[in-house]
Amino acid sequence: MKYVDVILPLPLEGTFTYSLPEDFVDSVAQGVRVLVPLGRSKKYIALVDHIHENKPEFQCKPIIEVLDRAPIVLDSQLRLWKWISDYYMSPLGDVYHAALPLGLKSLDKYKPKMELYIGLVEKYRSEESLKVLLNILNRASKQQKVLIDFLTLSHWDTLENTVPKEQIQEITRDELMNVSHCTSAIIKALLDRGILYSYEKEVGRLNTVSQPHLDRIKVLASAQQIAYDEILRQFQEKSVVLLHGVTSSGKTEIYIHLIKKALEAHQQVLYLLPEIALTVQIMQRLQKVFGNRLGIYHSKYSDAERVEIWKKQLSDEPYDVILGARSAVLLPFQKLGLVIVDEEHETSFKQQDPSPRYHARNAAIVLAMMSGAKTLLGSATPSMESYYNASIGKYGLVKLKTRYNNIQLPKIEVIDIKDRQRRKVMSGPFSTELLKAVRNALAEGKQVILFQNRRGFAPMIECKVCGWVPKCDNCDVSLTLHKNLNQLTCHYCGFTYRIPTECPNCGSTELTSRGYGTEKIEDYIRELFPEARVARMDLDTTRTRNAYERLIDDFSSGRTNLLIGTQMISKGLDFDNVSVVGILNANNMLNYPDFRAYEHAFMMMSQVSGRAGRKGKQGLVLLQTKSPELPIISQVVDNDFEGFYKNLLQERLMFHYPPFYRLIEVFLKHKKEDVVSSAGYELGNKLKSWFGERVLGPDKPAVARVKTLFIRRIIIKLEIGIDYKKVRGYLHHAQEQMIKNPRYGVLQIYYDVDPL
Repeated sequence: MKYVDVILPLPLEGTFTYSLPEDFVDSVAQGVRVLVPLGRSKKYIALVDHIHENKPEFQCKPIIEVLDRAPIVLDSQLRLWKWISDYYMSPLGDVYHAALPLGLKSLDKYKPKMELYIGLVEKYRSEESLKVLLNILNRASKQQKVLIDFLTLSHWDTLENTVPKEQIQEITRDELMNVSHCTSAIIKALLDRGILYSYEKEVGRLNTVSQPHLDRIKVLASAQQIAYDEILRQFQEKSVVLLHGVTSSGKTEIYIHLIKKALEAHQQVLYLLPEIALTVQIMQRLQKVFGNRLGIYHSKYSDAERVEIWKKQLSDEPYDVILGARSAVLLPFQKLGLVIVDEEHETSFKQQDPSPRYHARNAAIVLAMMSGAKTLLGSATPSMESYYNASIGKYGLVKLKTRYNNIQLPKIEVIDIKDRQRRKVMSGPFSTELLKAVRNALAEGKQVILFQNRRGFAPMIECKVCGWVPKCDNCDVSLTLHKNLNQLTCHYCGFTYRIPTECPNCGSTELTSRGYGTEKIEDYIRELFPEARVARMDLDTTRTRNAYERLIDDFSSGRTNLLIGTQMISKGLDFDNVSVVGILNANNMLNYPDFRAYEHAFMMMSQVSGRAGRKGKQGLVLLQTKSPELPIISQVVDNDFEGFYKNLLQERLMFHYPPFYRLIEVFLKHKKEDVVSSAGYELGNKLKSWFGERVLGPDKPAVARVKTLFIRRIIIKLEIGIDYKKVRGYLHHAQEQMIKNPRYGVLQIYYDVDPL
């Protein structure tokens, strides 16, 4: 009798054993899916990990059905899954659940996604008829606004007589609702009036855009060629090489040459980016060269498309190059030869919630080593860990210190807004110097980027009389005001509340917003610069599938000339015409209770500064701060990464932080605060008996209750070289002991290894 050990798509440790009926013996192999029973009535699609003849001590249930003729998960993938599960202390079932698209692990068959599009009825496709129509809608202001937004998005507003000056764009209903902040009822009213019409369209098709054109690859400049040759030389000795190149130094062109070399050797390439926003611009560059040899994979794609890409990667004609965000590292690769991790410092590569809390950069390095491939890490501001590994010789290191075509790095001017506020010469969040620079740039036909790392209208509202601040019912955080949506929102659980008209504490109607979010900045800018064509890029404006692409395309083409955004705009985007960048308040990033705050702040300020002056004359960055005397400010101004790195390295060594120590955060969650508090102390004492002073806590994290669950956190600092396998064993043993206590039966305990 044969048996199979399978992985279930559930948050469960290890594998589960089922018997293998004779009828299925010849059709089962490692990596195929099988239908299995669980409990009295449930069925799950499990993945076969191992086939054997070792009869277990318990009565096995037989598998019900074999679902694949060939493996859908390769051996190299399973090895990576087990490494992720082991290293990041996540159940193997969670890794399976995260890796496979829903259509491959669900009993429901996937279908190509259909999306509803909105079009303009033919009789209104002229300048004259649109003018008449807009006049008719004067009394229906909401419908009129939605129509105007539709005309702008679709470019029907560019009509000259009956001919549009710009190519008409297709607009989805969701996208129109997102931009206009309107309900479906308003769009329905326009449909019912015969002004707009709707139609369904299949989306999520695979990339078949064009044939490859390797002849379009540009010749490298001398500095790029030197870096390229040095990377190849170091690849002969090292598996991982770090390319430290200043912003706009032409790293992407080097990547393209390396991809071409890998393809000539009949190898596949994985190109990882931290954000979906970046894939838009890079995708366009790569498609011009590699055409239909390029596949795109990220979470904004429909599940049907991700299933199709997964299956294509298992076929005889897989994509040679995969461009994607974090989850792309979990795709199947049959002949991987090169992994590129661009903007390797970015925190977006780390999965936070749910489990597995893996770091895609580290997983990619492990995948490459398992596959015999090379890894190139690229960044203008490398992470402390990567730069340290390069400095001690674990990784290779190649530096690219000049911008492409020897364009100067931007000039950075520091503005003391504390002093300006004291002298009352600020206009809201803007200094006079910043406003003057913006005005001059717009007058010269240039573009401007304003960086504010807070979305929403304002971080909170407050009663002027008694100081009451509305807080979330489910989480220990104040609510963020979203004025356009006319609601207060919790950015932790997503719950929304109506905006109160009076203070429930004292009855006062004097409620005022505190602080500045991107939405409020946008309102200010529209008032100060009515001639500007303003766009905003944050989580609220990029929820739909095409939102990133449209925002970036509009700014790249000049249809918008002033972009306001959160950290999304700091992540490697390439705009030719940006002459001024404004960092509105550096202290928002610096005054954060985390040992990585300065590292992240330096990276964000340096990266967003790098968006200025990428083509043509030197760009200008206005860096507003209340603490101009801090060394980190002068290090950003001087682009002194080496000085910043050395200072921070000494601090990390002194206080036992990475890269000299490895951190594990242990989280406990429970609906009752007294239970989680008691469990925290009990677990903390147990861990201290094993690890001594390496254990800190338990304590309350900055946000100590999320989604009605109270939280406690324990931090373990482990010196490099400690027996990590033994550490994991102790932690699992402690967790098992805690859960055996009836009082802690529903207590949640989980780990964040190498937290960011």
